[in-house]
Amino acid sequence: MQSEIVIVGGGAGGLELACKLGRKLGPSKVMLVDMRLYHIWKPSLHEVAAGTLDIHQEGLSYQMLAHDNGFTFVYGPMTALDHEARHITVGAVRAADGEDVLHERRIDYGSLVIAVGSTSNYFGVPGAREHTISLNATEDAERFRLRLLRLMAVAEQAREERNDANAALDVVIIGGGATGVELAAELREASGVYATYGFSRLQVKRDVRITLLEGAPRILAPLPERVSNAALKLLDERGIRVVANCRVTAIEPDRVLDNEGNVYPASLCVWAAGIRAPEFLGALGLPVNKGGQIEVDGQLRVKGVPGVYALGDCAACIDGAGKPVPPRAQAAHQQADYLLKDFLRRARGQAPVDKPYLYRDYGSLVSLGKTTSVGSLMGSLSGASWFVEGMIGRFMYTSLHLMHHQAVLGAMRTGVLAVARFLIRRTTPLVKLH
Repeated sequence: MQSEIVIVGGGAGGLELACKLGRKLGPSKVMLVDMRLYHIWKPSLHEVAAGTLDIHQEGLSYQMLAHDNGFTFVYGPMTALDHEARHITVGAVRAADGEDVLHERRIDYGSLVIAVGSTSNYFGVPGAREHTISLNATEDAERFRLRLLRLMAVAEQAREERNDANAALDVVIIGGGATGVELAAELREASGVYATYGFSRLQVKRDVRITLLEGAPRILAPLPERVSNAALKLLDERGIRVVANCRVTAIEPDRVLDNEGNVYPASLCVWAAGIRAPEFLGALGLPVNKGGQIEVDGQLRVKGVPGVYALGDCAACIDGAGKPVPPRAQAAHQQADYLLKDFLRRARGQAPVDKPYLYRDYGSLVSLGKTTSVGSLMGSLSGASWFVEGMIGRFMYTSLHLMHHQAVLGAMRTGVLAVARFLIRRTTPLVKLH
């Protein structure tokens, strides 16, 4: 197999690049490789975990997207890279019973773009990997949802059969960034959903206790203090316990310990305290930093490796202004558009883009319930920052999600399909730009 442009990773940046290039150059020129069959916008995973969003409604088939947008899709994980011979190895895909569905394959490329995103950074905390769930992919969110429902069923049964009035469960979320805050708020908002599952004796708002632990002095530390304070107030109103300046030292099957000797009971624990690049990148022979990110120059070219590029969370990029690019969805989107312009110029026989990529921060929005969100938006001209909340934030996030759908589905289909999905199906806010 071969393709002029091979993109590994179908996240926000990689998929948008594949769709936009495919519509211009066609399937003989553009190929996308991913280890999963479906794409879901990562900022939606906290809703999947809470049970307020069905992955089968939100998920987009890569094969369908390839057909509609004119690129070739290859299913499987990237396992090796020979950058001198310019080919990658895509590993075998096996069914649940161990039988091979697809054998190992080799793909020759002219240009390779690595856009494999990020995974959890456990910072060496004992028990973190073994006893927590991280929301990195749809299967993580679904595993959290099913485990939460199972624990709720156990508590319901204890109240009904043993008349145990104290039967409840404790959810501990480690990390007070956007993912942790949004999951905490969404879990509380999902109380009405769980009531329809037949939990007649369990009062979810009372009996599902949620604790959010943050190592910094305040939650949402990278955002303005006004945003952090507004979020803290709204979480407190929803009965969510927030503990700042909390350094977790160990995680056990049923509890979390911190450096002050405090113990937090945990029926279910979520790790949202940090990210790093996938570990397999370090075995590809590419230059990586301490966080496992691939080192790229200002034009997103992997340093010292001709023909290979990297974008998104897995890339360590210093932009044209000399500033490190943060691992955020808006950065991946911007980088995809930068490479799109560069590849299209090359395809037309023109000189490649000579100006380095420049990151532009348009702000952040965080979901805190059905009608409430908080965030800050950056002014691209004045450099000012505006505080936004409530339904305005929800509308803005919905627009951002639709922009992503437009990039991967095309403008016409987005108008008919995506708008209908949002107006008819959505009952919770989607407000996150990061």
